[in-house]
Amino acid sequence: MNEPYGWWLPINISANGAPIDQLITTLHWFMVLLFVGWGIFYLYCLLRFRARPGHQADASAKHFRLPTYLEVGVALFEVFLLVFLSYPIWSKVKNDMPSDEEAMVVRVTAEQFAWNIHYPGKDGIFGQTNPELISPEDNNPIGLDRENDPNAKDDLISINVMHFPVNKKIKVYLTSKDVIHSFGIPVMRVKQDAIPGTVVPVWFEANKTGKFEIMCAQLCGVGHTRMRGEIHVDTEEEFQKWLQDEAQYLDEYSDAGQREDENDV
Repeated sequence: MNEPYGWWLPINISANGAPIDQLITTLHWFMVLLFVGWGIFYLYCLLRFRARPGHQADASAKHFRLPTYLEVGVALFEVFLLVFLSYPIWSKVKNDMPSDEEAMVVRVTAEQFAWNIHYPGKDGIFGQTNPELISPEDNNPIGLDRENDPNAKDDLISINVMHFPVNKKIKVYLTSKDVIHSFGIPVMRVKQDAIPGTVVPVWFEANKTGKFEIMCAQLCGVGHTRMRGEIHVDTEEEFQKWLQDEAQYLDEYSDAGQREDENDV
């Protein structure tokens, strides 16, 4: 991968990443402030009310207004974080979902322990899938019906490697074949559960080219640690070249399969 994660957040290549990073940083400084403040108060109580000769414990409660003011202040600040910082960011990422016409659409099907990436062909239409046709041995991990659906003949399938162009909105439809997985791209600030029987959309836009990690952020079985993939953020020219190479390989693979069928007959 291009960049190590280091001691803090990984590099940000997402158009939506800056406000997310700012919110995370603000929350961590707030937690540091709370930790230090309550730590000082705790040490003060230990020293101020420690057992000493000539001092008698007082069972009656003493009421101070300062703790109440502090608690109200913390609660108001949390409301500020939620309403004025968290909600606008969440709304942009989750509610301002681009339409299929505005974005490049990709389907991702998770399984133990791989990411199956499905691209439409030149016609821009996804072919139909049939669970009964799933056959990893035939390079068909999602059950694409190439024989009966003409829209499926030019569709591309990649395992654990996703290509897309830079500075373009990418819309991913996520699902899973078996258990719950979590589609995570740290440098894109993306983390979304992939749930069996459910299709969940997620979108992002990269502003830097390079090769980066896809990870499963949900414990999904004994092979969870090896469920890793790559995103390749290409220039438009590089992406079109990759599409052409994949389409050519698909044509050659299909022709070879047809020749084998004819020889069997």
